[in-house]
Amino acid sequence: MLKRSFLLTALLAAATTGAQANVQVGQPAPALQLQDAQGQAVSLADFKGKTVVLEWINPGCPFVKKHYGSQNMQATQKAAAGQGAVWLSISSTAPSSSDYKKPAELSAWLQTQGATPSALLMDDAGTAGKAWGAKTTPHMYIVNPAGLLVYAGAIDSIPSANPADIPKATNFVTQALGELKAGQPVSKPSTTPYGCAVKYS
Repeated sequence: MLKRSFLLTALLAAATTGAQANVQVGQPAPALQLQDAQGQAVSLADFKGKTVVLEWINPGCPFVKKHYGSQNMQATQKAAAGQGAVWLSISSTAPSSSDYKKPAELSAWLQTQGATPSALLMDDAGTAGKAWGAKTTPHMYIVNPAGLLVYAGAIDSIPSANPADIPKATNFVTQALGELKAGQPVSKPSTTPYGCAVKYS
């Protein structure tokens, strides 16, 4: 049984690694089409010509709580909106997980937090998350107006669940958005994401 369990774990790790190998900064972003919390289809292609930020989310994760409880994620969302960027919050948490929230519940949670994503997308099957190689909550991506993936990784430079670290950290998302707005290349296009593992089905 242990051997079988180890083999299954190894196969899952290999599958995840394979998915990530297809997601490369500087290359066209993978396709993305999901239903939002209201059941409407939303596609990354809908926002062609705009900068798009993708955020993998799970309110039950202490690292997500760090960034929402401190208002850091909301401030990052507002900064992105101020630059004309679209923000897509994505839940790839499996319905079988204790952390799972139904669309209406997750939408209500975001509202109570004062969050302002452009859309909340539901990825119950985990198809999009695996295709993008999303490992953690949060895991952040930025797609430029030309459809190229220009940033993938952590929200900031201090991988902890302590809100006191936020003022000392470099916010990689706002930094990248500022560089894009100024017509400059993203100086740190790839970082190691940190947070809770995405609870895929």
